Amino acid sequence: MLEVDKAEVKRARSLARKAGRPVVNLAKRHTTVSVERATLRLAGLSGADHELVPWVNHLVDAVRGQVGLESGVALPVWDALRRGEASDLTTLAQKAAAGAVTFRIPQGADATRAGKAARAAIARGIRTIDKQRVTRDKLIARHGDPKQKPWIYLIVATGDIYEDIPQAQAAAREGADVIAVIRSTGQSLLDFVPEGATREGYAGTYATQENFRLMRAALDQTSKELGRYVRLTNYASGLCMPEIATLAGLERLDMMLNDSMYGILFRDINPIRTFVDQRFSRQIHARAGIIINTGEDNYLTTADAVEAAHTVTVSQLLNEYFAKEAGLQDWQLGLGHAFEIDPSIPDSFRLELAHALLARTLFPDAPLKWMPPTKHMTGDIFRGYLLDGFFNLVGAITGQGILLVGMMTEAVVTPWISDRDLALQNVRYVLNAAGGLSEDFHPPRDGFIQTRAREVLGESIALLENILADSDASGDPPLLAAIADGTFGAMRRPASKGKGLDGVIRKAPGYLNPATDLLEEGATR
Repeated sequence: MLEVDKAEVKRARSLARKAGRPVVNLAKRHTTVSVERATLRLAGLSGADHELVPWVNHLVDAVRGQVGLESGVALPVWDALRRGEASDLTTLAQKAAAGAVTFRIPQGADATRAGKAARAAIARGIRTIDKQRVTRDKLIARHGDPKQKPWIYLIVATGDIYEDIPQAQAAAREGADVIAVIRSTGQSLLDFVPEGATREGYAGTYATQENFRLMRAALDQTSKELGRYVRLTNYASGLCMPEIATLAGLERLDMMLNDSMYGILFRDINPIRTFVDQRFSRQIHARAGIIINTGEDNYLTTADAVEAAHTVTVSQLLNEYFAKEAGLQDWQLGLGHAFEIDPSIPDSFRLELAHALLARTLFPDAPLKWMPPTKHMTGDIFRGYLLDGFFNLVGAITGQGILLVGMMTEAVVTPWISDRDLALQNVRYVLNAAGGLSEDFHPPRDGFIQTRAREVLGESIALLENILADSDASGDPPLLAAIADGTFGAMRRPASKGKGLDGVIRKAPGYLNPATDLLEEGATR
């Protein structure tokens, strides 16, 4: 650990809290179409029409078209069911898609009865998530966890779930502790979740409930075979973040990519939509016992990793605040950072050590997700293999919790199984040879590494102070103004623009969502 001023660390957290709180308050005042669809998924609505449009989309769109979503989807839907418009949710959605249902916002006793019926239906989904969490705990107790940290995290991405499964199982047999089924390019911009098992995907496989179920079942078999629980990761981001988080909880995924600003900065999704969806998603993750992975590594692909190091720290502090406000605990915070400094810079390795040690010192109880070099991979596989070895060494020295395996073919091709095998050999060698170095590594108080870490922390505090000091004419919370100004990742994203803005709805005084009520209460009924 570094010797940092505890008062400075406390101030940094206090500033992050002050910057984040107005955004949380803004999120509480709004809902989105995806939050409402996730609510229906918790109640058991699934499936799609012959054109593969999900029934949850049809039903939410029909309610919005007739009475709006300002009061939420639950009251009008369960009022319609109680009035006999349909016998169940699926039939109601089918009839609504055909324009054969009349919705209303119930009042008085009718509203009370509809709310109770909605809560009972949605609570069954919450209880399923609770049962899946218990199942995970039992399987970990039965099969055991990996014997050492960091957990070795490896990506599988063929586009075909039935090809992903054997590749994932092979990777686990070669030493991977966490399998990430990377999502198909562009899915984050789809305002619906595809149905069923999918066999087509560009640079990844679609995140669907059936794909989640198939991969989780396959890794359960492999966990039994290997005598250690193999974790599964996917992506809860984009326009359907709440729905994908819900499906992950229902199908017992273990980790989800879920960053507070990634979708805003790198997918141009509306900031308010993102923060509303993120809060609901993280409440689901908290309930499901899912570890989140944040995306600070992405900032360093568009900004310089030395000059912008403090923006990574600020984002980590904000991600921590938003996560804990939503109910996540320290052990669930896979805060991200990356080995992305230009290797031609003098002392680049020492700088990487300083930045990684700062993250470990600021978040001692969080697993931390350490990301490999990508920006400065040139296609020279020998140089790339060496860089990955240096990356693995930093992970060992600084006690990272989750280590994403770097590929020497990064920037050349999608890796083959043989590429993954070589990459895993690199990780195993470094961890076996130097896994205990964190016990011995104590950089001198006034040496290069400690001095650099204090410098980055000071710059982080200054940035947070500047964010809180600045405001714009829109009256947006200061953090939204900072995002609009391009403070993070050199991307300018105003709160009045971006994809998905039309799916944001301000709540009316009578708004009801039993899902958020149950999650915030910690209740099961």
